[in-house]
Amino acid sequence: MKILFTFLLLGITMSTFAQIKVNHIAVHVSNLEESKEFYQKIVGLEEIEEPFKDGLHAWYNIGGGAALHIIEAANVPTQISKVNHLCFSMKDMDAFIKTLENTDYPFESWLGEKGKVTIRVDGIRQIYIQDPDGMWLEINDAY
Repeated sequence: MKILFTFLLLGITMSTFAQIKVNHIAVHVSNLEESKEFYQKIVGLEEIEEPFKDGLHAWYNIGGGAALHIIEAANVPTQISKVNHLCFSMKDMDAFIKTLENTDYPFESWLGEKGKVTIRVDGIRQIYIQDPDGMWLEINDAY
């Protein structure tokens, strides 16, 4: 009976997790307009409707029904570790890198080598860039 209960509980739990998806990621920024320009022009995200209309929020479609919410706020941390990062997978990583090069936007490898690409052990290529507040973004080709 105890084993049957465990299997039933595990089945319910796994069924519940299968119904979970990412809705949004929220990031505080110090200057909304500067950050909007970065996320639209450098990263290439599409701005979507946001309900607040207060000049402090911007929402972006990040695929799979999920959104990135950037929110202007005071006291944005100034020291941000690369370990804490957002990651976007690009369909055409080479075109994205070319855009960075054409706009002189700096990027680096995981180890901090300027203008270099990291190739992970699984063969995925990745680079790191920072938004206007220093938040790290990993860009990879695991699309």
